[in-house]
Amino acid sequence: MTAHHAVLDTFCKGVWINNKSADAADGRTFDIENPANGEPLCRVADAGETEAMQALDAAVAAQAAWAATSPRLRSDILRRGFDLLTARTEELAQLITLEMGKSVAESRGEVAYSADFLRWFSEEAVRIRGDYTANPTGPGRIALIRQPVGPCLLITPWNVPLAMAARKVGPALAAGCTTVLKPAEQTPLTALLFAEIMQEAGLPAGVLNVVPTSRPEVVATPLLADPRLRKVSFTGSTEVGRLLIRASADNVLRTSMELGGNAPFIVCADADVDAAVAGAMVAKMRNVGEACIAANRFYVHEAVVDEFSEKLVARLERLSVGDGSTPGTDVGPLIDGEQRDKVVALVADAVDHGAEVVLGGAPPEGAGYYYPPTVLRGVSPNCRMNSEEIFGPVAPLTTFTDDEEALRLANDTEYGLVSYVFTSDYGRALWFAERLEAGMVGLNRGFISNAAAPFGGIKQSGLGREGGDVGIDEYLEVKYVAMGPE
Repeated sequence: MTAHHAVLDTFCKGVWINNKSADAADGRTFDIENPANGEPLCRVADAGETEAMQALDAAVAAQAAWAATSPRLRSDILRRGFDLLTARTEELAQLITLEMGKSVAESRGEVAYSADFLRWFSEEAVRIRGDYTANPTGPGRIALIRQPVGPCLLITPWNVPLAMAARKVGPALAAGCTTVLKPAEQTPLTALLFAEIMQEAGLPAGVLNVVPTSRPEVVATPLLADPRLRKVSFTGSTEVGRLLIRASADNVLRTSMELGGNAPFIVCADADVDAAVAGAMVAKMRNVGEACIAANRFYVHEAVVDEFSEKLVARLERLSVGDGSTPGTDVGPLIDGEQRDKVVALVADAVDHGAEVVLGGAPPEGAGYYYPPTVLRGVSPNCRMNSEEIFGPVAPLTTFTDDEEALRLANDTEYGLVSYVFTSDYGRALWFAERLEAGMVGLNRGFISNAAAPFGGIKQSGLGREGGDVGIDEYLEVKYVAMGPE
């Protein structure tokens, strides 16, 4: 029998439109599964085209009034959202763990990170500036006005369900845009509770609408085809991102795409190995390895690979694997059976290409979608996990002999989200930072996420930036006004 979780009783589980919860018009629902045991947690309304258009209708109806709302009022609402998220950390953390699987300790960290986006963009809301200058070629003046793009479709992934919602909703609301949020089908509960919290913070009806669905194409297709929608922001796989960009072309929608990653983690011969191992624990094991910024390929100089490997294994061996809601758990389950099967296949492929399993390497028996921390040595550059995101707690180690080789291996990918480099030489650090083909670089640190910094990649890893002082620009249009006299 499925265990009852009190946190599930505290909010509505219908579609969220105009600050109200409702069933799907056709009565459809779908199960939300607990990855710790594979059992259903609850059922949620399954939105279709009807609910998608109702949500867009609500966003369109609210757009003019929300855009006209004073920046200070928008700022105050976001700030109250920060306070409420912070105050309800335990409730939100339990919910994230139930539907996504990570440990409650990590979920608490996600809540803090999410709240920080609301605080950051509450501050940015009152700093949207224009310009006014003399015409350098003659009479008149040049004025620039920044105005909200308009109704936005925000599509979020399952791995950090609250943080990705806050990272998109925060700047959209600060800029004066209304929104339709489509959370991942595996983790809609957090988004629904987030919407209720934002209503409590004072957000008017229609500004944030949430459409949970097990049929994302049924919801997204009519929204992208509607000329009233003016922007789509997506975090997820590059494959789906390409489809959304194509679908956005007919209406020339503004697009923000935070797509796949294949992060290299470079440990130079002069690196502080203990610091590199500590960084690897964060860059690899945060979020059970299910993160686009997770270290995916470890390139370790041949002079320090033995020390690095031994110390990394020693750290990973101490981690406890189990239900994320159990106190003391370090590594929770993967999101579902499909993801666990992918990790199993990638490890098997690496072994077939000559890799040695130093730690882990096989899922345990029993219920739940668990995979243990795993270290592989002698991983071939030709195996699948060097070109595909692992999205699991697996560290594949490949050696290199000089900086040029490390750089070549690191850049040999279609992706360019983040790279990590550990070295004690300041000049070498800058050499790598300037030449690595990535939108973000972590120098001697494995944790780079920061609401105050621009997050995003290059190449096949996406378009645009989220966070930092440029994050709000994704939701603003620049209007030029030529002022007389002639």
